[in-house]
Amino acid sequence: MESKNWIGGEWIRPNKRIAVVKNPSNLQEEVGVIHLSDESQVYQAEQSSKQAFKQWSKLTGAARSEYLYKMAASLEKYSEELATLASSEMGKPITEMKGEVTRGIHLLRYYAGEGVRADGSIIPSSDVNVLQYSQRVPLGVVGVITPWNFPVAIPIWKFAPALICGNTVIWKPAEIASLTATKMAEIFEEAGLPAGVLNLVIGKGRVIGDTLLEKIELNGLSFTGSTETGRKIAATCASRNIKYQTEMGGKNAAIILNDADLSKTIPMVISGAFRSSGQKCTATSRIIVQKDIYPSFIEQIQKAVSHIKITNALDPTAYLGPVASKSQFDIVNSYAEIARSQAEIIAECHTSITEEGYYIKPLIASGVQANHQLVQEEIFGPVAVTLQAENFEEAIDLCNQTIYGLSASLFTTDLSKAHRFLNEANAGMVRVNQETAGVEYQAPFGGMKLSSSHTREQGQAALSFYSEIKTCAIKHTF
Repeated sequence: MESKNWIGGEWIRPNKRIAVVKNPSNLQEEVGVIHLSDESQVYQAEQSSKQAFKQWSKLTGAARSEYLYKMAASLEKYSEELATLASSEMGKPITEMKGEVTRGIHLLRYYAGEGVRADGSIIPSSDVNVLQYSQRVPLGVVGVITPWNFPVAIPIWKFAPALICGNTVIWKPAEIASLTATKMAEIFEEAGLPAGVLNLVIGKGRVIGDTLLEKIELNGLSFTGSTETGRKIAATCASRNIKYQTEMGGKNAAIILNDADLSKTIPMVISGAFRSSGQKCTATSRIIVQKDIYPSFIEQIQKAVSHIKITNALDPTAYLGPVASKSQFDIVNSYAEIARSQAEIIAECHTSITEEGYYIKPLIASGVQANHQLVQEEIFGPVAVTLQAENFEEAIDLCNQTIYGLSASLFTTDLSKAHRFLNEANAGMVRVNQETAGVEYQAPFGGMKLSSSHTREQGQAALSFYSEIKTCAIKHTF
């Protein structure tokens, strides 16, 4: 498999440096090669997007819907092939990857339905014989910069609402998700998406991303990635008056109260912390446990973590695969070493691993203060930390002691405390008796504090970002 740019309906293979992609589950296996673009391809994508916008924006919502339905059907046709490629490229277990592709199909169909729904409202006028109303209109050319951890779902939940609103898109995926992105573009080409409506440009962020941000005429930009990069993007977009959306880091807490059923709670906490090897912005990274049940919690979590199965991501029985890349492996291992040297390891996976890959055994640490870097910094890997709380009030206080505010969970049977948690936890997604990770595609998704730029993705909220409101009035008797 080779990466290629898809610009104006044409396939372009850059003549720049080639990067070889190795399967993170098995480093002896070559998955494909990535051809890296220079900024000239971004300018081509800009012109292609502008040209396509003239026609795409004038189509009826119903006509745009039909294209999205065809994209969904084509994605469904190649779902197995795409899931296998994505799992081989970035290491997500195949069962999870198949679920992610299915989610992409559902997202396309969900936003396709928006093409025939109301996109404005009638507004009373203070004058007589005046019809006044609002309507949603597209922004224009939109840039989409996506990460590697959800290589199918995140791009689709960005460009599906962008397209149904009438925008055209320049898509820059993460480098280690480039093969998956190329395959997706091939799938959408087969679906008959008009040339230039969606343009794919492969390359380094400091080249492609910087050109998108600083040099071309862009009307909107949606980014998912690190907080550091997101803040730089926000500053640049603000200086150029580009509408922007940034979804960034998280340090998500799961609170376990005395009355929680640990037999049900612990599997959800482990899933939230370690599925996808902890490489989710909503992953559980802090586990806050009420002191009275802490000994029982330790006993049960030790047993559960020790038996986690780690295998090649393509193994259909895999619970955990590798982390996505050598850089991820090094970063996460550095935190694991901090945990070993500065904290107490209370639970660790003991499964043997036979293949050569970027495998990291999950572990849970304790014995550090709330201001320790293990508690405050996003790790983005299978390393979690526990804190003890005297009561519900202290647990909420610990939960909110972070610069992030993406997701948080509470496990309890006390309905009063459940409602208090939903009101008092400073996070964009709060859940009771559910893991911190995951969100339904029809629900708004985004964070508070440094987790986002205070807009929301998915659901109806996405339509607000990818459009502007125009107020119209006509005096029909003049």
